[in-house]
Amino acid sequence: MFGAAVEAPRDIERPGDPEYMASLARGLAVLQYVAQRERPVSIAEASRALGFSRAAVRRCLYTLHQLGYVGHDLRGYSVRRKTTALGHPYLSLTAFAVRAQPLLDSLRDELGESCSLGVMEDDALCYVARSEASRIMAVGLKVGSTLPLYPTSMGRVLLAGRSHEEQDAYFARTQVRALTPHTIVDIPRLLVTIRRAAADGYALVDQELELGLRSIAVPVIDRGRVMAALNVGMSAARVSMDDVQARLLPALRRTAGLLRPA
Repeated sequence: MFGAAVEAPRDIERPGDPEYMASLARGLAVLQYVAQRERPVSIAEASRALGFSRAAVRRCLYTLHQLGYVGHDLRGYSVRRKTTALGHPYLSLTAFAVRAQPLLDSLRDELGESCSLGVMEDDALCYVARSEASRIMAVGLKVGSTLPLYPTSMGRVLLAGRSHEEQDAYFARTQVRALTPHTIVDIPRLLVTIRRAAADGYALVDQELELGLRSIAVPVIDRGRVMAALNVGMSAARVSMDDVQARLLPALRRTAGLLRPA
């Protein structure tokens, strides 16, 4: 029903890893197996397919049934609608990126520069939509690419949307290093820059990620929170800082205002 067939896990126990919860891994494997079947599943069938004991499968299914993720009748076990909630954020983000693509294409055509849409994922900037200009940028970014948050315009906009406590915690666990001679690596200065971006409503980064690359980003706001960032990247030699703010920033803000999740 949902993707490829489940193979029997070979190393699901992982006895050498004290942080690993084998019982949770078994439960997720059972849930995935049931979700991928187009008919109800018996305990014996799941046990054979996954290589777990019948007792283990029974306990997993009992727990999943009590939590409302699977239903049970005389034919066996099948998933309930509650399982769709597990994938809803990902599916919503995917749909949002699909809807955003024509707007990015239009912005690219208007400005003649590459445009991107990004979100924060695991302390990194993740690109979810991108529209390339005819010029080839050396960074070679594409949908699914990830970059550090601190030296990027979108990353700073996304960090600017978090609380001061969350910003401090991010830098406490992040190794900041110079990617170019222009990269800001002083954390107090980075925090000032990020908090200024929150006040200004945009972040401008000049050759901190890669020499010759300049970018500007604005937040995409949903119900009062920053849920994504939209940026334009350009050659520092070709586009002046004045042009970035006078021509690109208004177009970015206009497009960001049109970007809203369903």
